[in-house]
Amino acid sequence: MNPLRRRAGLRIVIISLVVVLAWITGFIIGVYHVELSHSSLTQYSVKVSTTTSLYQLGVLDDLFSDFNNVTGLNAKFDVLAKGSGEALRLLADGSTCIGFVHAPALEQEFITQGKIERLALFAYNEFIIVGPRSDPANVSSAVNAVEAFKRIYMAGELGLARFISRGDMSGTNIREIQLWNLAGLNPEGKSWYLKTGQGMSQVLIIADNLDAYTLTDIGTYMKLENQGKLRNLVTLKSDPTYLINVYSMYLSKTTPCDDPYTWYIAFKLRDYLLSRGQDLISIKYMGLLNPVKGREDMVLQAWLALTKLS
Repeated sequence: MNPLRRRAGLRIVIISLVVVLAWITGFIIGVYHVELSHSSLTQYSVKVSTTTSLYQLGVLDDLFSDFNNVTGLNAKFDVLAKGSGEALRLLADGSTCIGFVHAPALEQEFITQGKIERLALFAYNEFIIVGPRSDPANVSSAVNAVEAFKRIYMAGELGLARFISRGDMSGTNIREIQLWNLAGLNPEGKSWYLKTGQGMSQVLIIADNLDAYTLTDIGTYMKLENQGKLRNLVTLKSDPTYLINVYSMYLSKTTPCDDPYTWYIAFKLRDYLLSRGQDLISIKYMGLLNPVKGREDMVLQAWLALTKLS
């Protein structure tokens, strides 16, 4: 054999051995690093901002508890329950690192700004228009949610109805504003239009006491109804086009949240939400909240359509 060819062949063999050894060594170090990181995450605290509806339903507490049990991480989640607008703002400035919200149009604005990253669309339900049994605005006969809002407006102007708004830039409040815009109407300043700045449960109780209309997520409404806290409010209008309600999980891309521990927990939680978490939602919260499993494309298309509402 040609000596040059022999030396070249030997050189290739040596290089190959070096590559294999480097890969094996790197793999071992990598495994060790993951295990070390996993151990270090015990009692690690992550700040979370969430829409009030998920918080009041209790679903996040259940998901976080099951997540820790399954993974063995024992991570601590410091939860701030806010409207979706405030929850997104907290994510955008790094005050919280993980967020759960339901305001697609506003979410898209923060995504475009590069301040947050969507990790998952993990659940959905629907908004409903509720009001007094007497239904003075005849909302139950409206063909869709937009016409229902027109009827409420006209009844309000005639002194026949009142509407309770959250007025807090929550996901529910943002959808309400979008519906008024689609109806071509502005209720601001009207005597029959009351802004509370309160969470969903409080708004429903106020509307129940005042025989007024409001927009709510179905989960919070059904929970209060089942607890016997609502005596006068009834469901008057559902609308699969304008009232679908999609819940998303986000990660802040700000400097305060740019550390390996936070990212590790966030992505592990994302994986959990889209697997075992789907089963937990289905078993414990069906009727109040629906998992996206098996309906991923439908939910994504709904979310995309909602980002276009103004």
